[in-house]
Amino acid sequence: MRIDGSVALVTGASSGIGREVARRLAAGGAKVLAHGRDAAALAELDATPLIADLAEPGAGARLAEAALAAAGRVDIVVANAGLGWAGPFAEMPPHAAETLLAVNLAAPIELTRVLVPAMTDRPGYLIYVSSIAGKMGVAGEAVYSATKSGLDAFAESLRFELHGSPLRVGVVIPGVVNTSYFDRRGAPYDRKSPRPIQPERVADRIVAMIRRGGAEAYLPGWLRLPVAVRGTLPGMYRRLGARFGNGPG
Repeated sequence: MRIDGSVALVTGASSGIGREVARRLAAGGAKVLAHGRDAAALAELDATPLIADLAEPGAGARLAEAALAAAGRVDIVVANAGLGWAGPFAEMPPHAAETLLAVNLAAPIELTRVLVPAMTDRPGYLIYVSSIAGKMGVAGEAVYSATKSGLDAFAESLRFELHGSPLRVGVVIPGVVNTSYFDRRGAPYDRKSPRPIQPERVADRIVAMIRRGGAEAYLPGWLRLPVAVRGTLPGMYRRLGARFGNGPG
């Protein structure tokens, strides 16, 4: 779809992938509504800042309403905001699990519920930034993996519901990305492989999806292989995972 002249809402635009997406959409001529919690960081973007803490109950719906009030319409949504937590599930504080469920799953669903009725009469795009953890499961990130798996299923279901309308749904599935996510989750990434990719690469793929279409994109592309092994040879996949460790890194 055409980016120039569109209105785009990007969540989690204070840093990382969301920030790079907001920059690219603004450079492409979109009016960008940039969501985040860091007002100073959002002020550096060529965008209308929308400050919100998506961990609060109903925050996703309120953000959608604020976006419509600010621009009158929304044509593109990049639901990127997310949090992580690393460690054994048995040691995870209840509030940490609730926060991940709220930010990673409830908020984008609430946001979508408010926006979709106002978007189905014209070309538009809903893009959800998921994770390879949602396709495969990661030891030490059980709840994070569950939220991303849920987001994948929500997007796929919504795609079926919107079939025949001009509103499209896409999911971007990155692996390890070099952002502050790992510091915020409480455990830095310390594996030698796979090597992290840069957020700019993910942002470029998101913008390409908006322009050219597509339902699903893995970054890097080879991540499709272990997902395919899991689907076709689940027993082998689980044996390999148990042997080599499917940990958070």
